[in-house]
Formats: sequence, structure tokens, C-alpha cells
Amino acid sequence: MGQPSLQLFLQTSSLIVGFMVWVILSSLMPFISEDISLNAQQLTWVAAAPVILGSLLRIPLGYWANRFGARTLFFISFLILLIPVYWISRATTFIDLLFGGLLLGIGGAVFSIGVTSIPKYFPKEKHGFVNGVYGAGNIGTALTAFLAPVLAVRLGWAATVQLFLVLLGVFALLNFLIGDRKEPRMVVSFTAQLKEIYRNEKLWFLCFFYFITFGSFVAFTVYLPNFLVTHFQLTKVDAGFRTAGFITLATIMRPVGGWLADRLNSFVMLMFVFAGFTIAAILLSFMPDMTLFTIGCLSIAVCAGIGNGTVFKLVPLYFSKQSGIVNGLVSAMGGLGGFFPPLILTMVFNVTGHYAIGFMALSEFSLASLILVMWMYFQENLSIKERIFETTGEGIMLTDTSGRIRSVNPAFTRLTGFDGDDVIGKTPQILNFGKMDEDFYDRMWKEVRVHGRWKGEVWSQKRDTELALEWLPIENDGGEVQYYAAMFSDLSETEARE
Repeated sequence: MGQPSLQLFLQTSSLIVGFMVWVILSSLMPFISEDISLNAQQLTWVAAAPVILGSLLRIPLGYWANRFGARTLFFISFLILLIPVYWISRATTFIDLLFGGLLLGIGGAVFSIGVTSIPKYFPKEKHGFVNGVYGAGNIGTALTAFLAPVLAVRLGWAATVQLFLVLLGVFALLNFLIGDRKEPRMVVSFTAQLKEIYRNEKLWFLCFFYFITFGSFVAFTVYLPNFLVTHFQLTKVDAGFRTAGFITLATIMRPVGGWLADRLNSFVMLMFVFAGFTIAAILLSFMPDMTLFTIGCLSIAVCAGIGNGTVFKLVPLYFSKQSGIVNGLVSAMGGLGGFFPPLILTMVFNVTGHYAIGFMALSEFSLASLILVMWMYFQENLSIKERIFETTGEGIMLTDTSGRIRSVNPAFTRLTGFDGDDVIGKTPQILNFGKMDEDFYDRMWKEVRVHGRWKGEVWSQKRDTELALEWLPIENDGGEVQYYAAMFSDLSETEARE
């Protein structure tokens, strides 16, 4: 396998180029619209068109990245991108722009290649950070937003577009020459992988989270240049600089989010992310002056960057064996998250004359995400407790306050010889330990209720083994006893260890 640092650098640089090409139309739209007559709806469709293929194509590219390797896919993708870039530079109609823009989506779709390939070169404890570094390749959108308007003023928008042909040719060649030819491949049926994951609720939750975080990044990147010119009457170059600032901040925060996710609880981080999204979107919905609007946008940028890095820490954590197709699905949903908001904002504005409802919808989606993350966090903690209950070497029997058995673990069956069907719903007397007098259980329960615990020894009649038994109460947050837990351990095994 090739050097990890070299492949990380090459693939991140390739993503930068892909994203630079992806946003050519939205960055140059104020210039293009001067030469090609477009109404507001057509402007929105042309700007959003690259997002369609850039989203949907991420699914097969994520799968193919495991099968054919990053070198081959980056090389082929950049060669194909030469066609729409040249087509757009010669465009004279809305249809030309729409067709070329659709194919430009390949530039955004290449994201799935590296996010599937790069983790192969690094240990799991670094996956959040390296995926964050790779994801920082979306700085390419900032470079185009910043440079394209400046170049267009001097060279014209068509000549500016043609400069990207040279960039694509150079990086196609670099991937062919120094891309890793020995990258590990995974040849597994697409449908087989899909069957393994499509019922997993975590997949669809991650898709929804990335729909918000990356979708917001894409939507603001696509929509801001023209929005700032038309709504705040900024110059085209100034609008490009401000959009580049938004992109740069979101990009910087992405590896920061991945780095933090390697060290902190990812769900807690996402709680802060979506809380920030909710507040910032509410602020934007009031359409404040330029200063407050900037604060709202930059807050979105911070939350989007950290959220993007955190989500792709969770993907390989939960789906290491199906990372290719899952990366594709999650990133595709993120891309689609950037396609719909500009269209919705335009429709809302056409109907109401303002954008408040559109931004408020973002706050509601963010709030829903916050609630889902909180639910997943508590479910994860519960799942950990259940795994401990199932795998601990001590036998555990859980009863309600009336003494009825509610649950037992596998170790309980091993130690006592009774499985769950034998005892659940009954009292501990069903165990028939033997070698205890008739009022043994009465004294034991009295001790538990008065002093809060009981510790002693009993006999397992089915295995004829002496067991250490300890009873403990389990209280709720109000201090009331809800359950009693009996813990069994084999004295003979304990003595042997000693």
C-alpha cells in the first residue's frame, strides 16, 4: 500500500480540484446572467443542477472506491469532467448551462472516493481526524468563489471556465502516476451490502444529520453569491469574497470536528451542533441587517464544519464492513440537502416576498435533529448497559419490588441451571436452592427491605454448587426503589482463582 501521508495529500488535493469545478456556475452566475438571459427560477435551477448528480453519483462512487481504488476513479472522473467544463465555456442558452451543470456534479461526487479510501491507511482512533482533513478539501469551493469573480473581471467568464480544463488535466495525470496501485480492494455484491444495512436505523439517522450539516454548507455556497448581490446590493467581487469566507470557516472547522470526535463523545458534539444550527437559523429568518446576517451565516459555517467532521467519524465506527456504500448514501443525502433549500427559498420568496419561512424551516429541521441525537445518545448508553448485563461473568437476576423476576442474564443460567423461561414472572423461591430452612426467604427479604442489601451463600440444586448471593436495590432519580438485583457467583471458581 502507498504511503499514507502521500495518499492523504493527493486525495485531499484531488477533492479540492473536484469541488473547485463543482461550483463554477454558482460562483460565476452574476457574470453569466449578463450574457445569457435567465429568469429567477432558471438562475436557481442552473446553480442547483450540479448538486443533483453530485449527490446521487456519490452512492456508486463510494461502492466502486472499495472495488477499483481511488486512483482509478479520480483519474476517470477528471477526464469526464473535461466535457462539461468545455461545454459551459461555450454555452449560449439556459439548456447549455443546465446540461453542463448537471455533469459538473461529478466534481462533487468524488467526495465519496476519498472518504472510503483514506481510512484504509490509518488506525481507527485517527479516522475522525483524517476524514476531517480529507473533507477539508471542500475549501475548493472557497477558492473558486474567491478567484473566479476576480478572473472573470479581467478575462471574461468563458475564459475563466476554460482555465479549469488545465487543472483537471494536471490532476488526472497526477492520480494516474502517483495514485496507489496496491490499495486494498473489497469485492462484495452491492445488493448484498445494501441488504445488510438498509434496516439499520443508525444509517438513516446519519443520512438525515448530514442532510442538514453538509446540505447547509452546499446550499449557502450555491445561493450566497447571487443572494448577496440581489438582496444586499453588494458588488459581485464582494459577494464572492464573503462567500469564500463562509466556505473557508466551514472548511477549517471540519478537521477540528473530526479531531474532537476522536476524543469526545460524538453525540454530545452533535447536540451542540444542532442547537447552534437552530439558533442561527432563527436569527436569519428575521432577515436582519448585514452585520447580524453575517453573524448568523458564520454560525452556520462553524456548526456545519464541526457537524460534517463528526458525522464521518461515526460512519466507519458503525459500518466498517460496508463503509463504501454507507459513505456513498450518507454523502449523497448531504448533497441533496444542498439541492432543495435554494429552490425552496426561491419559491417562498416568489410567493411571500421574503425568505423568513425558508430559514425558519432550517431551524425546525435542526431542532428535530437535536431531538434525534439526544435519543440516540441515551439509546447508546442503554445499549452499553445491556451489553454489560449480557456479557458479565456474574449471574444477575432482576426482580420488581413485589419480588417477581423480570430478567436474568446468560451467566445466571450457567450458574443456576435455570433459563429465563423457567423463572421470569415467578418469585426466587422457584429456584429451589435447597439446604435452607423454610423461612430463609422471609428473613432474606426482610433484611433487603430494612437494610437495603443482603449477602450470603446459597446452593444451586440443579448444579449442586455453592453460590455467593448478594441482593441490591436499584433506585430511580427520586430515591425510590424500583427493582432488586440479585448477583450470583460460583464460590468454587472464586476459590480456585485465589
